[in-house]
Parts: sequence; structure tokens; C-alpha cells
Amino acid sequence: MKQLTAVLLVTALVCGCSGKKSQSPEELTAYESELNVWHAKRIENIKAPDGWLNLVGLYWLEPGVSTFGSDDKNNIVFPKGKIAAEAGYFTVQGGIVSIHVNKDVVITTQGKPVSEQVVFHPDSASSVILESGSLQWNVIKRDTKTGIRLRDLESDALKTFTRVERFSIDPDYRVEASFEASPDSSHTIAITNVLGQTTLQASPGTLVFDIQGKEHRLDVLKGNKEEFFVIFADATNGKSTYSGGRFLYVKKPEGNKKTYVDFNKAYNPPCVFTPYATCPLPPKQNELPIGISVGEKVYEHLAHNGTAASQ
Repeated sequence: MKQLTAVLLVTALVCGCSGKKSQSPEELTAYESELNVWHAKRIENIKAPDGWLNLVGLYWLEPGVSTFGSDDKNNIVFPKGKIAAEAGYFTVQGGIVSIHVNKDVVITTQGKPVSEQVVFHPDSASSVILESGSLQWNVIKRDTKTGIRLRDLESDALKTFTRVERFSIDPDYRVEASFEASPDSSHTIAITNVLGQTTLQASPGTLVFDIQGKEHRLDVLKGNKEEFFVIFADATNGKSTYSGGRFLYVKKPEGNKKTYVDFNKAYNPPCVFTPYATCPLPPKQNELPIGISVGEKVYEHLAHNGTAASQ
């Protein structure tokens, strides 16, 4: 802690010489503490029941009938020993997905047994979550594809997870940014995901900021009520960070005020933790020509096992 505070103080003093406001040791310590709290919450979310470490399957459905269970003869094969050999079947018709559970097989939703039920409708805001033992699954839709997303709340990835490595904190990468609003509210940018699907997504505008004396720009997506969402790439990708870029949230400016882009909060996409996510990739205009050596590094298991998560 003392060494990091000293390093941050030196950095702050250097920044002060180049026209940036220096920070006191107390301010730098508070900043470090804030980032550590943020990162701890981030780890909790990764490990949570709706996180990414327990995602163990993604099965795209075809129109008609698809059987499922742990036996290899099924169209959809769930993990061995986790569910009945022949658990039932799904039907897909007109974009509507229904489940049909075989006799003597116990599958529930919200604690109630299911026999036959519509589990996905295109007009519904959400799909039904189904459960059997430690397994949970629901239907997701990605462009024209509809599939079963499977979780195992006792997955090996969850049991063996330890931490996500980070670069050293550097306040120099918390940069002031101006916001250039899009010319109209219907402005969109093309976002491609790891499946190769491209969709147009609403973009409120562009963040403009300086790093190392040069201007850079990042197009933002809507995000949430208080923050923009940013997908970006930089020169560390495929080396110390994930080849498919990283994510970042940026607080929306109020009126004509500035905001801050804090790259110390750059984090890994879900595809770093599981090969069964459908992550969006950075648009071409968000590929920074410099290395952003702060924030999360690539998750250790992916660094050792290749980049299967991007397939």
C-alpha cells in the first residue's frame, strides 16, 4: 500500500508539471480505495448466480422438435449426471419456444414443477428460467438465432476461480473528456458480436479526450440511466488483455460539463470467462492506437488455454 501510494504521488507530481492538477497522498489513497471497492463488487458479480463463471452451455435451436437430457442421443446434451438421460424436448414454432418434460422428470420454474409450458415468446420482455438440480437454463435470442443458455451453479470454473489480474492503478488514465452529442436521437453505430452478427445500436455521441498529448475518440452506447457504455480496443489486446477488447462505463455529463473516462475500470467481456457468451466486439472507430495498460488483464485460464471464448 505504501509503495503504491508513493508511486501514485510521484505520478501526480509529474502530471502537475505538465499542466495537470496534482493530488495529495490522501486523495490518491482514497482513489485507490474506491477502485478496490469497485473491483471487489465486480468479482462478486462474476461469481453470482447470474454471473459468467457458471455458464456451461449454449445450444442453438432449430424449428420443430429438439430432445434434451444427459444421454448423447439427444439433440441437446446437458452435462452428465446433472439431469435425467432423457429429460424431455423443446419445440420451436413461429418464434415461440415451449418445453415438454418427460414423465417422472422433475424440472421446475420458480419452485413449481413444469410439464408443458411456453418458455419464450418474441413479444415477452424476458424468458422463463428453468431448474433441475444445480442446472438452470433459459432461452435467449440473438438476431435470427434462438438458443438455450445453460448454467451450472456448481460448475468447475466457479469452483476453481481465484481472481482477475489487474494492471497497477495509474491516475494518469483517468482522463477528462468532452462529449459530442450525436446529431439526432436516432443515430446508430454498427456492432458485431463474436457470432459474426451485426446490428445497429443507438449511440448518443462521442467522448473526446487526450492521452499522452494526443486526441482520441470513443463512440458510446446508451448504457444505463447514469452512464454510457463503451466497447473499446487498444494495443494491449491479444497480449496482456483480451483479444476482443474490453468494456467500460462512463458517467454521463450534466449539461455542457465535462466527464471523466477512467480506464482503470476497464473490464473483461463475458467471453473471457466462458466460451458460451455472445459478446459484442469493439467497432472499428473505437480501436485506440495506443496501449491502455490499466484495468483488468486477460483472465488467467484464457491466457493459458487459447482464445476458445471468441469462437
